[in-house]
Amino acid sequence: MLHHQSILEFKGGRYLRLALVLCALSIGGYVWHEPPTVYLKPFGGTWFGYTLGIAGALIILWLMLLGIRKRRYRSGMGTMQGWTSAHVYIGVSLAVIVTLHCGFEFGWNVHTLAYALMMLVIVSGIFGMYAYLRYPALMTKNVGEDTVEAIMLKIADLDRKCRTMALDLPDEANQIVNRATRVAVRQVQVGYSFRQQLSGDKVPCPTREACQALTRLGSQWQGGQGELLKQLLMHMTRKSMLVDRIRRDLRFRALMRVWLVLHVPLSFALLAALITHIISVFYYW
Repeated sequence: MLHHQSILEFKGGRYLRLALVLCALSIGGYVWHEPPTVYLKPFGGTWFGYTLGIAGALIILWLMLLGIRKRRYRSGMGTMQGWTSAHVYIGVSLAVIVTLHCGFEFGWNVHTLAYALMMLVIVSGIFGMYAYLRYPALMTKNVGEDTVEAIMLKIADLDRKCRTMALDLPDEANQIVNRATRVAVRQVQVGYSFRQQLSGDKVPCPTREACQALTRLGSQWQGGQGELLKQLLMHMTRKSMLVDRIRRDLRFRALMRVWLVLHVPLSFALLAALITHIISVFYYW
């Protein structure tokens, strides 16, 4: 039976070793290189600086090919898992290569803009890697043996039971239950805003608020109404717990998407800044 490998463990960490070699060569070359006496220290305008710059630019262009590779299912150019593993490790190595390329010189110019965009792309990519390694397991644990669709059916069934039971309670209680079930059903079916999805079960729950209102309203009820209220609160509390599970699932899904909202646009912004950086360097060379 084949042992499942994460992309970080692909081929025993092949691309981790490659990234470490690239970093070691860059650091070793930076320490070894002695720039002409006219320069105080190595920087991007020396032959070694140009070497690191060209290497960094080629790596950035290659990393952006991952989006094309994802859409070529029958490609013979390596597995998708291998491409992604290389994308992660070699992408992180750019932080070392490009920092040494610029010789730790930064300013308010297009060159530093390209560097800043690259670091933002790397950070967003690291978060994306963390999200895809962590959140699927949490999603499975959250829904348990159910599916999201099954949980929604349970919520709808509890809503029907709660509305039926509320018919035998005073009008004010009936209105509280109907209002809470209408809001909850609409939110579950239509979905929350992206901001609310990221908040998960921290968003105020209409069902939980209705339980509190019913508890205050029925604190003096006795006999049959008191017993009916207890059963109603039991169903509504269970429903509230199910809604929280749906909300947590939506939050995990949103967190797995949010990094792409940043990573992809930042990558294209980096490409534009990189092209501008290269053109400006050769124009003023």
